Amino acid sequence: MIQIQKERLTILHTNDIHSHFEMVSSIAGLITTEKNLASDSPLLLLDIGDHMDRMSVETEGSVGLVNTDIINLTNYDAITIGNNEGLTFTPEMLERAYSGLLCPVVCCNIRELASGHCPSWMKEHTIITKGNINIGMIGVTAPFDEFYRLLGWEAIDPEIAIKEQIAILRPQVDILILLSHLGLPTDRELATNVDGIDLILGGHTHHLLEEPIHIGNTSICGAGKFGQFVGKVVMERDVDGRFKVVWGGCLPVDPMQKDDRITTALEIHRNQAEKVLQRTITLTDHALLLNEEGQESPFGNMMAQSLRQFTKTEIAMVNTGQLLGSLPEGNITVGMLHQLCPSPINPCILKLKGSDIRYTLEQSLLSEYKEKKIFGYGFRGKVLGSIALDGAEVLYDSTRIPYDRVISVSINGIPLCDDQEYVVGTIDMFTFGIGYERIAKGTDRTFILPEFLRDLLSIELQRPGSLEDCHEIRWHSVV
Repeated sequence: MIQIQKERLTILHTNDIHSHFEMVSSIAGLITTEKNLASDSPLLLLDIGDHMDRMSVETEGSVGLVNTDIINLTNYDAITIGNNEGLTFTPEMLERAYSGLLCPVVCCNIRELASGHCPSWMKEHTIITKGNINIGMIGVTAPFDEFYRLLGWEAIDPEIAIKEQIAILRPQVDILILLSHLGLPTDRELATNVDGIDLILGGHTHHLLEEPIHIGNTSICGAGKFGQFVGKVVMERDVDGRFKVVWGGCLPVDPMQKDDRITTALEIHRNQAEKVLQRTITLTDHALLLNEEGQESPFGNMMAQSLRQFTKTEIAMVNTGQLLGSLPEGNITVGMLHQLCPSPINPCILKLKGSDIRYTLEQSLLSEYKEKKIFGYGFRGKVLGSIALDGAEVLYDSTRIPYDRVISVSINGIPLCDDQEYVVGTIDMFTFGIGYERIAKGTDRTFILPEFLRDLLSIELQRPGSLEDCHEIRWHSVV
């Protein structure tokens, strides 16, 4: 009896690489191996967003062009965007970065406020034919609408947008894949609530699924983070004509396996980026030290000053963990600030009660907060650190019991009133309840994009008198 081989599609997927370029040459090498293994059947290669991360010298210096080059050289078939693309680059930057992209960017829940349509370089969906198989792909990204609106975009409800695209695509395709940069909890909800999706490839929450999660007729997969794994899914056409997942998992990336084309391209981009980042911001005649034990220091004060000057607020509060080292004397370059303040963190303005300010200052004196490790929300430092201030002075006694160490606080020379609201310049990370959580209680929030903390530092370092001001003491100990 002759056994007829079933129609098969192999899908490889990556997500949340975050410009970990030490892995991308090895990823390409693994993909080449997998293509050779699947030579008798079609193969699809997809990325689920956050390929770019401006912490990387190459990405920062090329404004994302290096990522586009790597995607092209690796021969991806389609990609979607994550919040690192959508929120840490301006629309103009992304348009330039993707202008040479050889595969489609699919995302159905982002619209331009002005036109009501997707940006010109983005598609709501795409259909790719591999062999005799028509594959429809929809992309979605995390709907941080309040932030996207500041960039001229609207992030609409993903489920509504997905259902609209399914109605269009489902009659035309054999397989429907959702490229979801929404996170695993949302992927589970979509699989439960939305009919017509065969496969959800996920990202955003960095989930590593060693085997697919099956909910109804939908399978969910995710390949972790930082290019440590490549996801692999094998689908076959069943007797009923539907394609179903017959195998799914994650392949570990071997750092010793390389693709020479990718390695060469990265070396070129690295050299070019370093030259771009050599641009001088200012010249200083003395270093600005950062106390790595969380105590007050001039560089931390400079960061707080930059926030208050930029936001024009009564007081500025920011964690010193945003800084990764001291600022040396001499020629201060763009690349130097990028290295010392790499997080894509944006400033914001909010109103905060005096009692919440006081409570935050008390937390800042505790070692468990200074040494607290923070992950995600744009933070690229190591630990939270203490609070750097501008516009305020604190008298404290570190020998007293926790949450009773602050003796007095003054705002611009006037004693703090617990019941009064103050206009505070701070950072968006805190509004998510991360770190000093009382700041998240602030009202009348105004987020400011696209400037990062390092952009504010660049401006402040050029302000006459700023180098002298940052040496003024804000935290006064009675001991």
